Amino acid sequence: MSEPPLHTEGGAAGTGRPSLLVVELWGLGDLVIATPFLQAVMTRYDVTLLAKAYALELQPRLWPGLKIIPFNAPWTAFQHKYRLWRWPIGEMLGLGRKLGRPAFEYGVSSRWDPRDHALLKALGVRQRLGFARYGSHLLLSQALVKPDPNAHHYEYWRVAAQSLGLTLPTRKDLPVIPWQPGKPVLVHSGARLAVRVWPLERYQMIVRRLRAQGLQVRVVCDPEQLAWWHNAGEKAAACPTTVGGLLEILDGSGVFIGNDSGPGHLAGILGLPTFTIFGPQLPEWFAPLNPLAEWMEGKSCPYKPCSDYCRMPTPECLWNITGEEVWQRLQGFLRRTQRPASS
Repeated sequence: MSEPPLHTEGGAAGTGRPSLLVVELWGLGDLVIATPFLQAVMTRYDVTLLAKAYALELQPRLWPGLKIIPFNAPWTAFQHKYRLWRWPIGEMLGLGRKLGRPAFEYGVSSRWDPRDHALLKALGVRQRLGFARYGSHLLLSQALVKPDPNAHHYEYWRVAAQSLGLTLPTRKDLPVIPWQPGKPVLVHSGARLAVRVWPLERYQMIVRRLRAQGLQVRVVCDPEQLAWWHNAGEKAAACPTTVGGLLEILDGSGVFIGNDSGPGHLAGILGLPTFTIFGPQLPEWFAPLNPLAEWMEGKSCPYKPCSDYCRMPTPECLWNITGEEVWQRLQGFLRRTQRPASS
């Protein structure tokens, strides 16, 4: 597609660049996957990102200079998302004022989500680009062609970029940083949702075996897991409560091992090799953006992928992965990702 015409009305004064509103309202991992897209469009557009508040902590590191408007969309809650009487109506009505006027020339969402498309329409965005679903093409100026159903979510951002006159690298061409000697293995046992958490006892086994091989290991977890790790003898286990704190820990690490989670995606985009233990989601859709990323896929289930709403008493797709299975896969991963000491 040819480059869109330059337009100054919606952008910053005097820049001569069109204004672009990017909508990514979901989790940390989803936002991190958008990073190559955001970095690319900032070279040609005056970009504003509408996202959850932790985008402000990511901004200095991943997208310096990007304008961010924090917004916690009520429909992104995991439970009770349609209790309309609890929606922040005042905040939603004030979004237009926060975003400023005049209206944006372009707006884009990578999700096939009519709620995103309705939001773009309500905010008066002139050219609304997105992936139509349930008739939402009526809300869009241009319904983009969806990638293959088995494609990684990053491919949706690549299609969106192409519609805006830009080309994003393929996943295999994204930058990597091989594991450097002297930096510890980071084992992160947490995840936003319980159905993505592999049993802690099995993580403890992995930690012990890594140390038995002479490797330095750092354990990081979620707040509700910290007491368990301390009681298990892991007194130095860390529990960062902010994205900034997590970034500091990742900067001092050489490789990431953990669940299908936001921290794993953040590790991958920073260049760390990642090993992810998947459960209800599919690796081909949501593996971290890193050519050195590897994973253990969750066991089969008639409801998989289930979008994290597990119908079983326990997430069998994840909990039926044994410690021995993960350990065997980890051996090859660690050999392939470690940089020789002489390099």
